[in-house]
Amino acid sequence: MDLLACFQLLLLSHLLTVNCSPGPLLDVVVDRYDIPKVCPREVEIEDFVRYHFNGTFFEDGKKFDSSYDRGKAFISQVGLGRLIAGMDRGLLGMCVNERRRVTVPPHLAYGSIGTGGIIPPDAVLVYDVLLLDIWNEKDKVEIRTLDKPASCRRTTAASDFVRYHYNGTLLSGELFDSSYSRNATYDTYLGQGDLIKGMDEGLLGMCIGERRLIIVPPFLAYGENGYGTMIPPQATLVFEVLIVDVFNPKDDVIVEAKEVPKGCTRTTVTGDYIRYHYNGTFQDGTLFDSSYQRNSTYNTYIGMGYVIQGMDKALQGLCIGEKRRVVIPPHLAYGEKGVGDFIPGSAVLVFDIHVIDFHNPKDPVNIKVTHKPQECNMRSEADDLIQYRYNCSLMDGTLLYTSDQYDSLSITTLGANNVILGLEEGLRGMCVGERREVVIPPHFGHGENEAGGVPRSAVLFFELELVELQKGVPEGYMFVWVGDGPDPLFPAMDLDGDKQVPLEEFSVFIRLQVQGGKGRLRPGIDADSIIKDMFDNQDRNKDGKIVEDELTVTEDDVSKQARDEL
Repeated sequence: MDLLACFQLLLLSHLLTVNCSPGPLLDVVVDRYDIPKVCPREVEIEDFVRYHFNGTFFEDGKKFDSSYDRGKAFISQVGLGRLIAGMDRGLLGMCVNERRRVTVPPHLAYGSIGTGGIIPPDAVLVYDVLLLDIWNEKDKVEIRTLDKPASCRRTTAASDFVRYHYNGTLLSGELFDSSYSRNATYDTYLGQGDLIKGMDEGLLGMCIGERRLIIVPPFLAYGENGYGTMIPPQATLVFEVLIVDVFNPKDDVIVEAKEVPKGCTRTTVTGDYIRYHYNGTFQDGTLFDSSYQRNSTYNTYIGMGYVIQGMDKALQGLCIGEKRRVVIPPHLAYGEKGVGDFIPGSAVLVFDIHVIDFHNPKDPVNIKVTHKPQECNMRSEADDLIQYRYNCSLMDGTLLYTSDQYDSLSITTLGANNVILGLEEGLRGMCVGERREVVIPPHFGHGENEAGGVPRSAVLFFELELVELQKGVPEGYMFVWVGDGPDPLFPAMDLDGDKQVPLEEFSVFIRLQVQGGKGRLRPGIDADSIIKDMFDNQDRNKDGKIVEDELTVTEDDVSKQARDEL
């Protein structure tokens, strides 16, 4: 065998020996057998880590240590000699929730001496590691905006009071607390030491409705002590936060006019009674109450303590038909207690209000003449029978009734209590053809009671036109003389001079007086019936005729004989 063949044979033998017996490890071997899909941060030198591990011997797999058995994760700093050299190397580049197997040779572990009778000399160690947390002394609070409303009129600041929902997890994703599970927001002041430092910082500058991820390093959270059983020592905390509400104790009521009608000549003042619709929401837009849903306005006096203090202020200076948005801080609403399950404590309330009408208990009927005819020989007054057109509306323009919906005009006798007091007043003193607009406060209308579609305490608006006017007679009378009657009376009644007056002759006499403007029958009642009643009352012996002896009353008493029992 030549020299070259011998060398090749020796080389082959050496390679076979190497493949069969690899010899001692020269460096750490890392098996990353479970890597999370997302890894925002990897372990670097000088980082602090918190991890669980099982430690076994490479030779026989026997366990020599376990953080799981102790029930407490291991905490240390990487790269500064606080760990065995192999673990300092083996943990670098690791992600939270990553699982890796780190095999450490003796010279990077406990060497030829071992330790404490637990680890023998020259032992190869295997660590099965689950990384739970990473942080660095240079870390700051990390803020990631998840969702932000398009408009943001105000952001949180130190000394503000905030109400927010949150999910709190460890960096590994393990949930340790949630306001949602309690169905109640977390409520606190900012910048006054009521929160961990990292949250005090992370909540600043947020809008209502904004969502943030706030990552707080341990030294700005609960540090070395942790908190109870849920937050371990030196834990990085991750809060997913939704701001629900914010206010400052110095806040006042905020009023924003949304719609102001033109030609507003009167605004609300203390002592007025107001009817308005509203939607009540929290600042995040959640509806808590609505008068629209009840199909009934909210009715109250202004400035007299019947509503929350902030609303009493906001209802000042309003026009009928005006729409406002009112933001009321809790110290001017329901305070820290709230109202049962209806309104939470320390809630800012937002009211979108629409004024339907208002009045003052001292208001008179308001009459405005919109058209007056050139000739006006008679004006309507008590006892007159009138015919008129009308539209009856609420002050927001909602039409309630109109005479146009009927086949004939409305007819009434003034002073007979057939219509509400305000309408009675509005119809008096009118000429035929005259038109008016009449505003009737509820104390001259239907008062606090509903009436045929008219809401409680409603101010009514009438458009009136007088179409026909028949002069009337005083209540209790069916006929009256206009001026002085005939004197003596019987000869005037005895038209044919035969000393007796039958019904037909009496009827002709009365009608002549009416036609000549000397007498007046009660309008609205059949004339023949009135005349027959008058005749029967005078025909005392009921023989079908009146003689002078039966006419023993004074001339004025002729009308009284026909008294009506209305």
